[in-house]
Amino acid sequence: MSKITDREINTKPDGKDKWLNETTIWGHGGLSVRITPKADRLFYFRYTDSNSKRIRLPIGPYSKSSKPGYLTLKEARLRASELASLHEAGIKDVKEHLIAQEQTRKAMEEAELARIAREKAALEVEAARIASRKTVADLFDHWASVDLIRHKDGGNEIKRSFNKDVLPRIGQLYVEDVTKSDITEVTDALLSRGVVRLAKLTFSQMRQMFRFAVDRDLIAVDPTANIRKVNIGGKDTERDRILTADEIQLLHIQLPSANLRTSTEVAVWIALSTCCRIGELLNAQWKHIDLIKKEWLIPAENSKNGKAHTIYLSDFTANQFETLHSIHGDSPWCYPNRSKTGPVSTKTITKQLTDRQRAPESGVMSNRSAAAQTLLLPGGKWTPHDLRRTGASMMVATGVLPEVAERCLNHTEENKVKRIYQRYSYSTEMRAAWAVLGERLFAIIAPPPSACTEVSE
Repeated sequence: MSKITDREINTKPDGKDKWLNETTIWGHGGLSVRITPKADRLFYFRYTDSNSKRIRLPIGPYSKSSKPGYLTLKEARLRASELASLHEAGIKDVKEHLIAQEQTRKAMEEAELARIAREKAALEVEAARIASRKTVADLFDHWASVDLIRHKDGGNEIKRSFNKDVLPRIGQLYVEDVTKSDITEVTDALLSRGVVRLAKLTFSQMRQMFRFAVDRDLIAVDPTANIRKVNIGGKDTERDRILTADEIQLLHIQLPSANLRTSTEVAVWIALSTCCRIGELLNAQWKHIDLIKKEWLIPAENSKNGKAHTIYLSDFTANQFETLHSIHGDSPWCYPNRSKTGPVSTKTITKQLTDRQRAPESGVMSNRSAAAQTLLLPGGKWTPHDLRRTGASMMVATGVLPEVAERCLNHTEENKVKRIYQRYSYSTEMRAAWAVLGERLFAIIAPPPSACTEVSE
């Protein structure tokens, strides 16, 4: 069979289809050209399928010169030769094979497009994540606006602490980039200043902030999680300082020479005789104190456990409040700040008392009281909280039931069943307990000729 020529293909059409044929690979198909009455010239691959059926498979229209969508005779012959090679290789159903190939190609193309789309989406998500990344300073602002705002001081003390000791060191870091070493850099700086308790407290607050971030999926891992608190300045030691009767008598003698305000001296005796927390006293307002009924209501917002607490004033305590009223009775607050716009800082009394218990070797320090050792006691340093502990211990030592003393301290009952079902107020017993404590303090401060005995725990 002779080869088809361009001249044959370009002959004029007649009233019916005209076919031109040539063999590509003998026995395995060949090239055909169809010339239609409308002068269309189309290439086909001619072969016999697995059912011995003659098939003409379209492979494209003719063009004498190359142009998109058309085949020259040479290109058509090459394509027919490729298909004949498939047939020769045993693929008898060439058309079905090509259809399957095309389906596979489309499937692969769709899979590739889907992969590209996923990668693009992932890149967009990552770009959005990077754009929205929070620094530690951003996280702190978020935490402060959600959690710290609920603190009694609106989180001001923690803000002051973080602005001084935390944010200058790690505030500019992105939250997810913070490491264990970044956390310890903050606490180590505090430990180097000798403020162990502050280092531990700051670590606890940082842990709260980063757990807040974990809860909101801002980070996957809390960078403080693998740091044990005991490694920040060593193991905590539980304070058990209790002032003895002799020390209380000595304190009564020393206070006037400590160069303290009368209101500060009064605070010492009120804290000892009521077992209150010093912050509860410094936030107290006169509207909550009834010197006629001898009652002091500590509202829920001033109480550590969020529960209102009534203290029944002994004669000893009532005398102290009367002295305080003569000093600050013109203010709504028992301990007003200098501008009288609110209460003083809750650290005011503690700082004054600590400043007067400095070791002799510390010498005279600028902007510190010259009466540095005036409140040192034989049993060592003491704090306002130790006065609270001392008062409760004195109650029990004089026969007050421990459960009543716990109520006077406004401790939350740990046993859930008791907390729910035992609703007895113990107000009568509590009033008696404070009265006994007041009488004991009167006896210690103005003792009979016989020597004072120590307060048993």
